[in-house]
Amino acid sequence: MKQPLGVILAGGLASRMGGGDKTLLDLDGRSILRHVLARLEPQVGAVALNANGAADRFAGFGLPVLPDSIGGHVGPLAGVLAGLDWAAEQGADTIVTAAADTPFFPCDLVPRLLLATEDMEYPLALAATARKAGEVTKSMSKSGLIRHPTFGIWPVDLRDDLRAALSNGLRKVVLWSDPHGGKLVEFPTGEMDPFFNVNTPEDLISAREMIART
Repeated sequence: MKQPLGVILAGGLASRMGGGDKTLLDLDGRSILRHVLARLEPQVGAVALNANGAADRFAGFGLPVLPDSIGGHVGPLAGVLAGLDWAAEQGADTIVTAAADTPFFPCDLVPRLLLATEDMEYPLALAATARKAGEVTKSMSKSGLIRHPTFGIWPVDLRDDLRAALSNGLRKVVLWSDPHGGKLVEFPTGEMDPFFNVNTPEDLISAREMIART
């Protein structure tokens, strides 16, 4: 398999942060996006950014900016599709996605996803973590793992299938990934949740505290 390309998903509205580009907020002297890029870039062949609106606000990062090809802010699958179309133009087989507001995700994200999918016809898998005692979320799987659906490996060969599903109104990641045999790949958690994401001003304070402890 060829080396995957990376796609950072920043196509959301950041409504809980009050709008704007939360990935450009400062975290320990550099933007959250810089933290994300520093973790993803060494693991992939090239990186693009899925974002809507004026692309020039990200000019300083030197990344291709990929808008959703399906309008209406329909969710992360639209960003995945944009990434798959870009990867197809580059001759890649797969992409690995990472959320633009998650600055602490694992530095071995891509190797673990590749290892888990090496025997699959269509390498398709989502990152997951073990449920903490008493924790219940909408992203919980039947196995009790917590899915992180913006972190995954996606096959370029299924991009037209995904396009058709989105055009027919599908929005939820697992409703598309599960029928295609998508796996969950469990990542270890320690004192700090590696998939902690900055959704609110309070989360940004917590992220700064987490940086200070490391």
